[in-house]
Amino acid sequence: MTAPAHRPVPRTAHPLVAAFVRFVVCGGGVGLASSAALVLLAGHLPLVVANAVITVVSTVIATELHSRVSFRSERRGWRVHLQSGLTVAVSYVFTTAALLVLHAVQSSPSALVEQTVYLSASAVAGVGRFALLRIVVFAPTAIPVSAPALVKPALAVAA
Repeated sequence: MTAPAHRPVPRTAHPLVAAFVRFVVCGGGVGLASSAALVLLAGHLPLVVANAVITVVSTVIATELHSRVSFRSERRGWRVHLQSGLTVAVSYVFTTAALLVLHAVQSSPSALVEQTVYLSASAVAGVGRFALLRIVVFAPTAIPVSAPALVKPALAVAA
């Protein structure tokens, strides 16, 4: 008789890591699509207007994707979009502040330094945004503890 073959148990990622990977993929996909859309719209609209339109539309799309895919949440509606939009606004302020500090410290940074600062700030903002979305916006709702039912126990009587 032979010993049973050892079958490795498939490892699944920690749910937080899996959610973060889905967050990065969804957000990155929307970011790439937004970049392409900006190139297409910039020829027809002023760049500032095109960027504003793309930002609003991509935030709505990303919020839906994060809700359904990244966090697998049942939360929907305008409140979720508003909260998510606020995290985008905070991220914008953070990345802008990073660039302003860079330009205050170094009057003419190279494009490489500027992009390094911007992408680093964006990465930090993205991690912060992930945390806020997970903890605040798409936090799992607590299951209400129902009161025990007031039921008379059945009484069996033998005659």
